[in-house]
Amino acid sequence: MHHTVVERELELKLILSPERRIAVPALLSYHSDDPYAVHVTFHINSEHPVYWTFSRDLLVEGVFRPCGHGDVRVWPTKVEGRSVVLMGLSSPDGDALLEAPAAPVSAWLERTLRVVPPGTEGEQLGIDDALDQLLAQ
Repeated sequence: MHHTVVERELELKLILSPERRIAVPALLSYHSDDPYAVHVTFHINSEHPVYWTFSRDLLVEGVFRPCGHGDVRVWPTKVEGRSVVLMGLSSPDGDALLEAPAAPVSAWLERTLRVVPPGTEGEQLGIDDALDQLLAQ
């Protein structure tokens, strides 16, 4: 089975306070063999990048309206007249609020949706084929 990877490098902003933001290079990744998830790699000022994985559906919805709860929350807003997507991330190591430019995030998501359209994710996993084989025994 052929698997596709859709990636996009972006500069996000880590919001430290209303007056202070720090640029954070990030890589958005989508893998058709993991069709329900998006992966974000943050390259912060440390030896090791920080990885987050969460639902593609959550990010798609968060471009249009506030969604999520718990560890990952996503919502659209405007900052100085620019459309952005905010991501609130929580972990035992701490919390982060990140700002991403809406247009490149939306364009990247559209590419992922062309690779694996909504509702067809299960086909990518071969669950139906595996179930058919199991029931045929």
